[in-house]
Amino acid sequence: MLAIRGGAAFDGVSPVLVERPLVLVDDGRIVDVRAGGAPPPGAEVVDLGGATLLPGLVDAHVHLVFDASADPVGAIERLSDEELLDRMRTAARTCLAAGVTTVRDLGDRAYLALRLRDEVAAEPAAGPQILAAGPPVTTSQGHCWFLGGAADGVDGVRAAVRARAERGVDVIKVMATGGEMTPGTRSHEVQYGPDELRAAVEEAHRHGLPVAVHAHGVSGIENAVAAGVDTIEHCSFMTADGVDARPDLIEAIARAGIVVSTTLGVVPGFAPPPRISARLDGFLATVRQMRDAGVTVVCGSDAGIGPPKPHDVLPYGAEMLVECGYPPVAALRAVTSLAAQACRVGERKGRLTPGFDADLLAVDGDPLADITAVRAVAAVFRAGRRVR
Repeated sequence: MLAIRGGAAFDGVSPVLVERPLVLVDDGRIVDVRAGGAPPPGAEVVDLGGATLLPGLVDAHVHLVFDASADPVGAIERLSDEELLDRMRTAARTCLAAGVTTVRDLGDRAYLALRLRDEVAAEPAAGPQILAAGPPVTTSQGHCWFLGGAADGVDGVRAAVRARAERGVDVIKVMATGGEMTPGTRSHEVQYGPDELRAAVEEAHRHGLPVAVHAHGVSGIENAVAAGVDTIEHCSFMTADGVDARPDLIEAIARAGIVVSTTLGVVPGFAPPPRISARLDGFLATVRQMRDAGVTVVCGSDAGIGPPKPHDVLPYGAEMLVECGYPPVAALRAVTSLAAQACRVGERKGRLTPGFDADLLAVDGDPLADITAVRAVAAVFRAGRRVR
């Protein structure tokens, strides 16, 4: 048995820290969380001094296949599958070193994230647990078509979902609108209408899989809500010349219980693409509106898509939620317990409680008082093994 002691602990939910916690771990699972007390006889003790213990972070939106370079698409085109897979291993280690112990990979090439998922399952210290979508479902020449997931029409979309289910994906990713990194598409313009999205949802749910829909533009978001998707990625309410956060549509998202997976956070010193930078204030105002309307918001990072988004960027997203008016405890939930629930692993990830996986992050400082402390990594444990 392993006994991990710290100065305080955030359990993933409560706004009150546990003082002098002792987290007991056996066979990769948490068996007890105590406030004070002595470790059991014979236990291996790891005393982290005054560090604050948290559940390992959950990134609801990453792309391990992208290398966070200035030309991630070009890098993909130049590399073989084996070369890409090796880069993805590096990206996974980068996530884990930052305390991100679970990731939802929402778009790869040739189902490489599934191969890496299985590798990491056999060797948890090699990276976070991966929930993989495979190539995203998109239209011919649509956003991220170069990943190999093109499908057109209702029948084409149904067949694409079935193919992914047969490959054993964890989630279906659908591109309802265009995107910034694909020439010839525009983020605010619709790619799939409500019929295609409804077909994707029906087929995915028939196989017990959730549907994550990339939707920037207002019409794309509206179609996603009408189709009954599980999560809306980005949900930025982009228009051709700005942002139009329609209150009626935000209220519809809240009523439907659809989770919004924002992709906030950039590392200092890097600016987002010009069209995104020009709308950033509008995006942040939209997040505030969704918070006020009661929409469940979790934080993904979109890690890998460019220099502002390296694979350890998620903590900056939590900081941006605080800038949007979220209390630090709400921002922490958005990258732990709520994110785990949105990714359908909330029964074993995102909390420090008995029976859950022993994925832990220890940081110097109190992130409930200063959210930036989440970047001051003191230790990381994955399935009960210390990896940093």
